[in-house]
Amino acid sequence: MEKVEMSNQQQSAKMWSGRFREPLNKQFEEWQRSFPFDWRLLPHEVEASIAHARAIEAAGILTSEELLQMEQGLRAVAKLENVATNEQAEDIHHFVELELTKQIGNLALKLHTGRSRNEQISTDMHLFVREAIDNTLEGLAAWRKALIDLAQSAGEATIPSYTHLQRAEPVLVAHWLLAYVSMIERDASRLTDARKRMNLCPLGSGAVAGATLALDRTIAAKALNFDAPTPNSMDATSDRDFALEFTQALATLGIHISRFAEELTLYSTAEFGFLDLPETFSTGSSAMPQKKNPDLTELIRGKSGRLLGAATTLATLIKGLPLAYNKDLQEGQEPVFDAADTIDGILSVLPAFTASLKFRFDKMKTAAETGYLNAMAAATYLSNKGVPFRKAHEHIGNAVRLGLETNRELQHLTLDELQTIAPEFGEDFYAAITLEATLDCHDVIGGTARHRVAAALADARQRISVEN
Repeated sequence: MEKVEMSNQQQSAKMWSGRFREPLNKQFEEWQRSFPFDWRLLPHEVEASIAHARAIEAAGILTSEELLQMEQGLRAVAKLENVATNEQAEDIHHFVELELTKQIGNLALKLHTGRSRNEQISTDMHLFVREAIDNTLEGLAAWRKALIDLAQSAGEATIPSYTHLQRAEPVLVAHWLLAYVSMIERDASRLTDARKRMNLCPLGSGAVAGATLALDRTIAAKALNFDAPTPNSMDATSDRDFALEFTQALATLGIHISRFAEELTLYSTAEFGFLDLPETFSTGSSAMPQKKNPDLTELIRGKSGRLLGAATTLATLIKGLPLAYNKDLQEGQEPVFDAADTIDGILSVLPAFTASLKFRFDKMKTAAETGYLNAMAAATYLSNKGVPFRKAHEHIGNAVRLGLETNRELQHLTLDELQTIAPEFGEDFYAAITLEATLDCHDVIGGTARHRVAAALADARQRISVEN
């Protein structure tokens, strides 16, 4: 009997101690604790606990005076410092209960009436992800504006576009930059959609079957700015779709950011020479004095892998779990935290970096005017003369071959030479393949014609102003 009493005393600080006679293995106890990482959920745990306290007050479990005392105690817990160093708490829920008891005594023990840690962690993670989405959207808006400003400042400067990493056709620099604006807008829409879908409150779901009190679940939902309570308790306590959607959206965003970083890394090389990297975002070599390394863009490429890893980890974790809550889900918190931290770090530097980019427009233009990048416009010229496009393509291919053999661009071939290839060539051919004409022949919505890009730029800026 004495041994049993001793074991119960050792377990007394646990939230689940009543049924157990044996103390936890010390190594297992330390190994299974989630508090070393879920302590960061403290503000969300406090807000969710206040919302629950209001619901149980309405159910008659707390008096109005007790509710006030409990709210004051919880807000005091939220202000505690050095939280992460606590070595006693099993998880964030346990920590809050222990600290709240210090603040208001045994009244704190009433707070857990009608709820389970299963619904608590789901609620806390909903609140964390919702906040992380809002932060990410804010960062994306800043990066998007930086890209639009950069595109505006580029005016009618040109750059070669590439397919298969081979020069294809000239485009406006603004057109190239607006391609990333389009990607960002899709990323933002995914995150916005995910936020709306996840904005349901799990509180009141109990451990699995629903609360054992007749709680008005709308009280907690409204207090936490959710749209409504979750409709199914089993789903609510085990659902991590919201976290999966968040990490998957960030993984796609990371891919887009990485592609931008890769292009800038390439364009800053001597081989391209389109870009001079800003020194404030670069470092040098410890061995080679002449080097200026693209550390920011390379780090972004690397960190995009972390975002992909977080989404993959979460999907792998969830795929084999039966309903409802399983302890495996504890492992899903750290990937979400890491993904949120990673994208927050990237977006803390990317807008300013983008705004500081300086292009070498002269080199870009030279590259856009050489290498037969006006061949498509030339084929279009013949097509407009009534030549079937397949034949026009063949004729321009023959003209390019002649240019290659004589080291001349298409615009430098004589009319007599061109007419030996196809009689449809006329004096107006040369005006049709200038850089400006080559740009403007793409006169469709989404094309790189100069007036189309000016309109697209204005539309992009208008969308930002409407959103703000």
